[in-house]
Amino acid sequence: MKDNRSIVEKADIAVSNLVSSGGYLNSEQADAFVRMIIDQPTMVNQCRVVRMNAPKRKIEKIGFGSRILRAAPSSGTALDASKRARPDLGMIELETEEIIAEVWLPYDVLEDNIERGGLEQTIMSMIAERAALDLEELIVLGDTGSSDSYLALCDGILALTPSGHTIDGSGITDVKKELFKAAVQRMPTRYLRNRAAMRHYVSHHVEMEYRDSIAERATTLGDEKISKFTPMFAYGTPVEPIAMMPDHKLFLSYPKNIIWGIQRDIMIETDKDIRRRVLIIVLTMRCDVKVEEPQACVVVENFTDAGLPSTTTTTTTTTT
Repeated sequence: MKDNRSIVEKADIAVSNLVSSGGYLNSEQADAFVRMIIDQPTMVNQCRVVRMNAPKRKIEKIGFGSRILRAAPSSGTALDASKRARPDLGMIELETEEIIAEVWLPYDVLEDNIERGGLEQTIMSMIAERAALDLEELIVLGDTGSSDSYLALCDGILALTPSGHTIDGSGITDVKKELFKAAVQRMPTRYLRNRAAMRHYVSHHVEMEYRDSIAERATTLGDEKISKFTPMFAYGTPVEPIAMMPDHKLFLSYPKNIIWGIQRDIMIETDKDIRRRVLIIVLTMRCDVKVEEPQACVVVENFTDAGLPSTTTTTTTTTT
């Protein structure tokens, strides 16, 4: 059995280790890097993570979407076959697509930095931090019809929300309770039993405007919302700001309704270009995004507020 020391040593991820080991993560390092990504303060931290050992995985789901109780027939009589309850069966299929990142580090950066030997671990942490943000972008804004080759890899939560659950909020001109009320009212009542477990996902700008609207109240609560970074709620559901949500969209659902499938083998390889004097780090992984219950998703879009950036302003900076 491995002791804690050996596990920690093997899970330590540094550039020099990758060079000496042929550029591949061992199983402990791969798990550690996945944890580094998941631990970042992004939507990846909240959604349901499914580790995959193959490019495809099917997840069966079962539930009862309608009444199962009936009036009992008279004694000695069986319930009519037409009144027997049948579960709703479904299948979710994850099919991963490969994504890649390539980082070039000049020799002088590695040699002259103030962290000295600590830079290598810092670099791996920074790669994990940026990867988590990019994965959140794919989870939120993924669209197979996009002209952006990265976002076109799979549909994200906004694209996966049924059209009947997408509200045109162009008549909403202030980020106040009416915005969140519209989302809650569109959500089917069977999903509203535990509103505290749901999340209103919005941009940081929208969260700030809602915070300001509460702060306008001449109450202790109003003072607290502007002087402290206390959690925000609307109709019993937390308001969660995320970096990659567009400023004029709101997404309401359960965090665990969002499934991020990741194929277990994350590969980080290194190479050197001695003529350019750079160390090259290449990260590849395979992942996919799905929602378990599309009917438990609501999007409000096109709402405005005087404090929000214009609709032509985007919240992402992607390159293809």
